[in-house]
Amino acid sequence: MNVIRFSDLCAQGMAAGQRVFIRADLNVPQDDSGAITEDTRIRASVPCIQMALDAGAAVMVTSHLGRPTEGAFKPEDSLAPVAKRLGELLGRDVPLVANWVDGVTVAPGQVVLLENCRVNVGEKKNNPELAKKMAALCDIFVNDAFGTAHRAEGTTYGIAEYAKVACAGPLLAAEIDAITKALAHPQRPLVAIVAGSKVSTKLTILKSLADKVDQLIVGGGIANTFMLAAGLKIGKSLAEADLVDQAKAVIEAMKARGAPGPTPPEVATAKPFSADAVATVKAPADVEDD
Repeated sequence: MNVIRFSDLCAQGMAAGQRVFIRADLNVPQDDSGAITEDTRIRASVPCIQMALDAGAAVMVTSHLGRPTEGAFKPEDSLAPVAKRLGELLGRDVPLVANWVDGVTVAPGQVVLLENCRVNVGEKKNNPELAKKMAALCDIFVNDAFGTAHRAEGTTYGIAEYAKVACAGPLLAAEIDAITKALAHPQRPLVAIVAGSKVSTKLTILKSLADKVDQLIVGGGIANTFMLAAGLKIGKSLAEADLVDQAKAVIEAMKARGAPGPTPPEVATAKPFSADAVATVKAPADVEDD
């Protein structure tokens, strides 16, 4: 797959003195006090940010955190804990900038973190006017957020349509390379593992994989929807009942190729939905209504 890579732009000196907008995935888990409990995503973002700084760019970084209400910022929506941790990892101060859509002050060799992008009205629905404003902030847009690249939102899709230059950061480029290698010249048997809460956000890739892989393994809420599609009970678990027919189509596509359908051989069940619930492993056919 031919993509413009940020690493190539930096190597060619094309990022020097330029305003670089990096969409990272800094959506990290936090405890009730707001303290970060696991910082893998922040640490993974550092190479791209450092690459931009070393290239002499003026660097802006943003991410979503949680599921805030657009236009209604709350303290718990803030990326402040992320800015602090990012500063520790980079060994420099990382100012947090709020209300940034209409302009950001940052000089070459500096980095700022732009407050939670999902607070901006129009982000989730990829409002074109918002996308144009964000694109105007930069000379180079870098998508380094593979975990949210499938979402057509303002900072993942819209800005790329209007930016002077749009490219892939090292994390996204590495994932593109791995997927291209696996699908273009796969070793058999080829198994894909897809998990998450929603089928709706991954339906296109699930349909594509159904035509290519020898086995499709699904987990999380996605597995529940496929269990419903297979006529199995899921108790009170999360599922997307309106996508059962789409899930059935994926199952049938797998079966038509002689591949097993993506339903789990075992499931973990519990009555209460809590972190300390005692789980019981059962066959899918043995799951109760509640």
